[in-house]
Amino acid sequence: MSQIRKKPIRATETELKEKVVAINRVAKVVKGGRRFSFSAIVVVGDGNGIVGYGLGKANEVTDAITKGIEDAKKNLIKVPLYKGTVPHEQLGKFGGGFVLIKPAAPGTGVLAGGAMRAVLESAGYSDILAKSKGSSNPHNVVKATVDALEQMRDAIAVSQQRRVKLSKVFNG
Repeated sequence: MSQIRKKPIRATETELKEKVVAINRVAKVVKGGRRFSFSAIVVVGDGNGIVGYGLGKANEVTDAITKGIEDAKKNLIKVPLYKGTVPHEQLGKFGGGFVLIKPAAPGTGVLAGGAMRAVLESAGYSDILAKSKGSSNPHNVVKATVDALEQMRDAIAVSQQRRVKLSKVFNG
């Protein structure tokens, strides 16, 4: 199956909201004691089908978050948003992180764990069921969630790939 190359989304085109998923303090032992630095994983999204994640590392928390936001703006992707939910069930995987995403009825809300919730809310989903299986490491969970969302195809994309009319996709 040929993979269609998506054009990158520019961060300047949309108004992005950022969410800090996790901040990790790491220590390097030097002659005078411990030297601390911070790494922050950040998710940005416009709440209308565009989402991205980034990692920032610095000696100060605020600098790490700022670097994470800049990195996230470089990795934006467009995800299918259908009536506030996803078009179909999807599994995502990255490293030891496995995620399951399912469509939900209107009024359900975002039923997802911490790191997944940040990605799904930033993307603009209002009704969605999600389960994180495997690793609870926020880095792997965020990347697995983005992987699952990248694999999603809406009805228009399916009809184009199969070279059939849109009505034929639903009637099978």
